[in-house]
Amino acid sequence: MKLSVIIVNYNVKYFLEQCLLSVQKASKNIAVEVFVVDNNSVDGSCDMVREKFPEVKLIENKINTGFSRANNQAIQQSSGEYVLLLNPDTVVEEDTFNKVVSFMDAHPDAGGLGVHMIDGKGNYLPESKRGLPTPAVAFYKIFGLSALFPKSKIFGRYHLGYLDKNKTHEIEVLSGAFMLMRKAALDKTGLLDETFFMYGEDIDLSYRITQAGYKNYYFPETKIIHYKGESTKKSSVNYVVVFYKAMSIFAKKHFSQSNAALFSFLINIAIYLRAGAAIVSRFLSRMFLPLLDAVTIYGGYYIIKTYWELYVKQLHYPDEYMMYVVPAYVLIWIISSFLTGGYDKPLRISKTIRGILSGTIFILVVYALLSEQYRFSRALIIMNTAWACLITALIRYALNASGMKGYALAADVRKRLIIVADTANAKRILSLLQLSGSSTQFIGFIDTGNTGDQELKQFRLGNISQLSEVIEIYRIDEVIFSSQSLSSHDIIEHMLAPRQRDVEYKIAPAESLFIIGSNSINDNGDLYLVDVNALNNPVNKRKKRVFDVVVSLLLLLFSPVLIFILKSKSALISNSISVLRGKKTWVAPDIKKPANDVSKIKQGIFSPADGLHIPEGNVQMRDRLNVLYTREYKLWNDWEILRRNV
Repeated sequence: MKLSVIIVNYNVKYFLEQCLLSVQKASKNIAVEVFVVDNNSVDGSCDMVREKFPEVKLIENKINTGFSRANNQAIQQSSGEYVLLLNPDTVVEEDTFNKVVSFMDAHPDAGGLGVHMIDGKGNYLPESKRGLPTPAVAFYKIFGLSALFPKSKIFGRYHLGYLDKNKTHEIEVLSGAFMLMRKAALDKTGLLDETFFMYGEDIDLSYRITQAGYKNYYFPETKIIHYKGESTKKSSVNYVVVFYKAMSIFAKKHFSQSNAALFSFLINIAIYLRAGAAIVSRFLSRMFLPLLDAVTIYGGYYIIKTYWELYVKQLHYPDEYMMYVVPAYVLIWIISSFLTGGYDKPLRISKTIRGILSGTIFILVVYALLSEQYRFSRALIIMNTAWACLITALIRYALNASGMKGYALAADVRKRLIIVADTANAKRILSLLQLSGSSTQFIGFIDTGNTGDQELKQFRLGNISQLSEVIEIYRIDEVIFSSQSLSSHDIIEHMLAPRQRDVEYKIAPAESLFIIGSNSINDNGDLYLVDVNALNNPVNKRKKRVFDVVVSLLLLLFSPVLIFILKSKSALISNSISVLRGKKTWVAPDIKKPANDVSKIKQGIFSPADGLHIPEGNVQMRDRLNVLYTREYKLWNDWEILRRNV
């Protein structure tokens, strides 16, 4: 066997299928074995692999073992002369395997090899080539000097920015997204260090390869797409802590005691700085608009109330009115807007106004139930409802007009989209977009052949050689390529073509019900999909959180009675508090996670299988219930699961 390809998967079924399709094409003229190690996914990944890729050697873990251990499982079973660790969120060219293996055959000193990687917008990913993170290099990276002087031989060593990205170079560190290694080198160095759960293991193994007398190379003669960002967000506190802790482990393992101490000191500074920045950034991004709404609504209420006092009613409301009552009104309007999706992005003014009106109804109902001494003015409530609707709409129009990132109105973010395909595939992709409920604006299609179809002929914008001109003339925001009409190599070449516009690229695999792509290294991207995951719908996530909070408050309220009924008294209190803090949810798919897992799936107190008397050994039925719960999520299901277990 010449090449063993190993892919570790965790809940990215659609990326994995796209990756395996590209691997299948790249394996045509070379002896290749493919391993998929699944770390206890609940999205149907394993069923998809068994059904569509029966030749793949599937290893199904019952827990998330982490990247290093999962790769080691497959490496130990592999028989290839070369081993390739490949991320599931990648697409390789048809000749990638031939080219990289030929290079390794011609360079017996090569222990490892990385390639030219681009993201979903065709941008070069600087982590394609990296230097060793010594204390000096880490200092330049942490304090931003590497970003300020990327081409400097001193400050730019982290991403080796001074090396031409279009030429082959000897480098120090390979990227774990595409890490080709000589099996003989692995026999000398040993496998991946399982101390690293996520991040850092590629740096550690790259360093050990060079220590064993081999060289690592950056090889740009073939290119791959690496969507990236599917496991964690780089702006999250969890990412910052896990990534920099991995760097600390590496330093203690390989550097002298004094250097390791200095490195650890820098790492701790980095954790506090980056984590603090992430917390502040997240707080500001989430609370900026609600706080702006609250301040402007309150300010307008004060002006209207003052005018009402002086010129209409000639009376004076007590100070407590503006101190306690009005803030309560404002809070109700803000919460109601949140529950109706008024703060979901892209922004929709209609949802904000709907939330304010719903809040007003609630306020008036409560107002009617109060005693006379607490009924200040129904007219003020009505007038300030109108003010709240007006000012929140104006705020959103102003933010949209300013171009501030993340505050665009839904009406202005409808992407202009074209399809690059032959006639048959253009029809199939267009139907997928329609079935998925996509809000994109279909402009037309670029024909990769000569269409005679009269139905689509009116939408034909040109041929493949005119793609760049079409993008500029029609102001295209998104391009969908058919992988059945174009090779991966051609798709990547078109993605790399210079553009004046910022364009997003997606790929529609053959015979699949999805179109997937990620727009940047920090973004999951858009998924146009017929079979949607209802649990990840923002509206359902919000409803689920409200359900959790209400149930927890009710259980705590009635705990003096429930403690005489329930078997575990302490669990009632501790679980309710954990749910209120957002650490747990009452119902979630049954996923066992290690303590250092950084995924965002909350631990559930109950699972869909609990209370159904399913034998512990019947894993298939439990997994099926998890998939059904996730895919067909309804709030009523949470209530039923909770009821039968409590």
